[in-house]
Amino acid sequence: MIKVDDVSMRFNLGIEKNFSLKLFFINLFKRKEKTEKKEFWALSDVTFEVGKGEVIGFVGRNGAGKSTLLKIVAGVMKPTKGAVQTHGKICPMIELGAGFDMDLTARENIFLNAAVMGYSKSLIEEKFDEIVEFSELIEFLDVPLKNYSSGMVTRLAFSISTIVDPEVLIVDEILSVGDISFKQKSEKKMKEMIHGGTTVLFVSHSLTDIKQICNRVVWLENGRIKKVGGKELCDEYEEYMTK
Repeated sequence: MIKVDDVSMRFNLGIEKNFSLKLFFINLFKRKEKTEKKEFWALSDVTFEVGKGEVIGFVGRNGAGKSTLLKIVAGVMKPTKGAVQTHGKICPMIELGAGFDMDLTARENIFLNAAVMGYSKSLIEEKFDEIVEFSELIEFLDVPLKNYSSGMVTRLAFSISTIVDPEVLIVDEILSVGDISFKQKSEKKMKEMIHGGTTVLFVSHSLTDIKQICNRVVWLENGRIKKVGGKELCDEYEEYMTK
């Protein structure tokens, strides 16, 4: 279903001096400084495979490369080295609401965001009431998203993303946002998708969530795979982090 083969990702970190008009004029009277360029490898030689219907959790401290890896698998980013093979329709729930236009209403954004995700207009019209009902935002449908709270935006984005059952679901920390009732509702929806045979890649700092949802765990450390194992790996990781 998914094969990640020797994937590495490099970023060039430069110190940009002229990032404002004020600094531009200040720099006119200063000696020109050479821009420093630094290379940062977010991922190095990452290799693993995910079978159909598997639910894989990823653990690791901030900056370990988890989100970068999911973006590469989702096709949002292209690796510097290596390759990723995926089979089936992918639903990336990485940055919910990233494709929204905050000046448009929720009603308009449902069609806009769904189109960006590749859903047809006829499908959205068919699923529109289901999306609105799940989001519980019927009273705010014709309100611009710029007047929404972050939790409301998340609810709308999640409702759009889950209108169809994808073959591969990529989830990055989204279950940690929103109010308690929505968190429970989204968890239930996630479990329904998992039990339906969806392959899932799941990143979370909640080891409890990973233990409940995942059947295999990948531990990333400094952009490399430190260890792969079952749910018991969460306990080893927790012990390592609390030393």
